[in-house]
Amino acid sequence: MAHEFDRRYWDRVWSGAADAGNAGNAGDAGRASAMATSPPNPHLVREIAGLSPGTALEAGCGAGAEALWLASRGWRVTGVDIAAGALEVAARRAAAAGLVDRVSWLEADLSVWQPDGRFDLVTTHYAHPSVPQLDFYERLAGWVAPGGTLFIVGHLHHGGHGRHGAHPPAEASATAAGITAVLGQDRWEIATALQGSREMAGRGGAAVTVHDVVVRATRRS
Repeated sequence: MAHEFDRRYWDRVWSGAADAGNAGNAGDAGRASAMATSPPNPHLVREIAGLSPGTALEAGCGAGAEALWLASRGWRVTGVDIAAGALEVAARRAAAAGLVDRVSWLEADLSVWQPDGRFDLVTTHYAHPSVPQLDFYERLAGWVAPGGTLFIVGHLHHGGHGRHGAHPPAEASATAAGITAVLGQDRWEIATALQGSREMAGRGGAAVTVHDVVVRATRRS
């Protein structure tokens, strides 16, 4: 089944009314609740902890876990998401963490939005707007300043099928080879290009296996 990852889709997800096209499922509200309380992605913590802070953009920031982790480590962060409900949660989390002065939130459609300038770090975690996934990553790459870092954590395309979250649809997935080919090694130094699986807590605390693709690249000056 093809999915339209547009504003209507994500508003329904964050209101608990939709789950990858399976509206009305009793567990729909659990997806929004899990995202609203999730910790920062472990790939981000591992890969970015050693970078010197600067300006950062978290594209598809959701409830702000990654944006707030960056802000707590000295980055000045802009978190962008299409869903107003997600940004409301993110703003509450920022206030609770005392990070309001280090992060700003912007409601925008990343498939058409353009920033006013470039960033020292552009990150994204499982975001998929209503454009082809590799086109989305190519857009993000254009927002990185010379010498800056692009960091992508996405759903790995591995041929599985099923409900979103267990086996995301192909149009929301990618491979390391596909992402690095879009970037081009003449313009980017590829530091990390990984594919793998890990376990994380799902709804109700049950362990689920997620399949990740992780790419970290530095724009050549």
